[in-house]
Amino acid sequence: MQNSEALALSAALLAAAGELTRRINDGVVARGFEGRPSYGFAFARLAPDGATVSEIGAHLGVTKQAASQLVDELVRKGYVERRPHPVDARARLVVLTEHGWECTRAAEEAAAEAVRAWADVLGEGEVRVLYDRLARIAPYGPIRPVW
Repeated sequence: MQNSEALALSAALLAAAGELTRRINDGVVARGFEGRPSYGFAFARLAPDGATVSEIGAHLGVTKQAASQLVDELVRKGYVERRPHPVDARARLVVLTEHGWECTRAAEEAAAEAVRAWADVLGEGEVRVLYDRLARIAPYGPIRPVW
């Protein structure tokens, strides 16, 4: 693959990721939830068992202080709560509240709508192939924005 083709592929993947993030966030907001994409990136780490502020910061690629500010915001909005950590008395576990889970379900619905739009263009089989190929390239790891 030529450098220019690699750059074009990179740009297309980044554009698709940006559009997907926007569509999911817009869908969440349309379903009555206040939020921004960083909430969803944090929720991805919190579900299903919760996380410490340090773990959220590592997941998002931000400082512990920035993660703490985000958690404070999410607590104020009723999406998460802090609980005693089950094994580390010094730490607090941040977990989704029922409102946070409802928001997560709204994000899943919005993601499904966005992917259905891809299937309208590519066909269901091609979307499955796309998923399989992308999962081979990036199978694990945090889903985080590039700040």
